[in-house]
Amino acid sequence: MNAILYITIFVIGTLFGSFYSLAVYRIPRRIDIIKTHSFCPNCNHRLGFWELIPVWSYIFLGGKCKSCKQKIRPRYFILEILSGLTFVLIAIALKLDIYKLNIQLIIELAFIMLYLVAIFLIAGIDKESQKIEKSVLYYALGISAIYIIYLCIIGSTSIYRYVMDLSILLILVIIDTLYLRNKAKDSYELSIMMLIMIMHVFTSEIISVLTIISTLLIIALIVFGHKVKESTNKVKKEHVDIQNNLNIGFYLCTSHVIVIIIYIFITNW
Repeated sequence: MNAILYITIFVIGTLFGSFYSLAVYRIPRRIDIIKTHSFCPNCNHRLGFWELIPVWSYIFLGGKCKSCKQKIRPRYFILEILSGLTFVLIAIALKLDIYKLNIQLIIELAFIMLYLVAIFLIAGIDKESQKIEKSVLYYALGISAIYIIYLCIIGSTSIYRYVMDLSILLILVIIDTLYLRNKAKDSYELSIMMLIMIMHVFTSEIISVLTIISTLLIIALIVFGHKVKESTNKVKKEHVDIQNNLNIGFYLCTSHVIVIIIYIFITNW
């Protein structure tokens, strides 16, 4: 029976992955993600039911649009698979057992899934556009705030830590909305700070610290690799600009998901 549970979770994860692909494409372009039916971005062909099944549709169509035969980017297929696997790994780490499911565990799992929606969207959009979408950040903040209220209701946490975290987040939001937007500016660094605070609010100090350390290590390796490549090719290039050349939000979110899975495994096994 547990095999059926994990297969169901994998399918749910791929459905979320399909949504991520759609949202990552539409949100930066300000296209409605709910009312507008799925379509081929190349020929605007309206996708039918059999073209919308995560993972299987890509395989069935041979990675091409049914109408214009334009190749579908493999990232859609990969993201759906990764999303499904992420959900399954978290379920395994939490030792989910179909015979031991209860309302509290289901609610907490739902919060994790909703939180991962924000993390995957921020990562995908930043990877594609080198931009942190504020609407997705505020969604993540909303989910985190609701989760805090839930924890306080069931008596699983102290409110004092979260008051401080949310106060810092509020200050960052005020700076963003009242100062930067009035000057028609958008600060990538400020968005990264807000993202880190949201991660800290929803998870824990240990996960937040490990996420930051992992991200810094990834960035250091990328910069080091870039410099090695420059010296090997003996080509003079300008100094690496992290903001313009590195998708910090993408690496931060990717590290965060990996750290969460590893942390859950360690603490539950």
